[in-house]
Amino acid sequence: MNQRILQIAFYSIVVPAILLVLLFESNVFPTGLYADNKTADFLFTTIMEILTICCIPLALRLIKDKTMKKYDVPRRMQIYRRKAMLRLLLLGCPLLVNTFLYYLFMNVAFGYMAIILFLCLLFIIPTKERQQREARIDDVKTDGDEK
Repeated sequence: MNQRILQIAFYSIVVPAILLVLLFESNVFPTGLYADNKTADFLFTTIMEILTICCIPLALRLIKDKTMKKYDVPRRMQIYRRKAMLRLLLLGCPLLVNTFLYYLFMNVAFGYMAIILFLCLLFIIPTKERQQREARIDDVKTDGDEK
């Protein structure tokens, strides 16, 4: 169940980003509406560069927590689910914003940031194996494992 929620969140970020690209590239939506507004372009570029630079390392290192071993399995899964969702949002929201801003301003900086964020999302695709490894479920000793 937890895995399904994370997968739905992942695809609800990736699919709209791809749809935005398809709609803008097929001229359903007009591109470059604010290309001549240099002040707004500079402001949004600065904000999104800072946000992207901060979100990527934070999101990729969020789960690397050594304190997970002190909790029991249900608590570990609860903590993992929250952190994994936060990690998806830290990468997904700037991805969608950068994709949209790229087509509004036609500034390649937004496009590059969106591509980098998309590539970072590929490193955290929610899978069952990743959940087991990151929640450190395999570290739990059962009664028969005592040495």
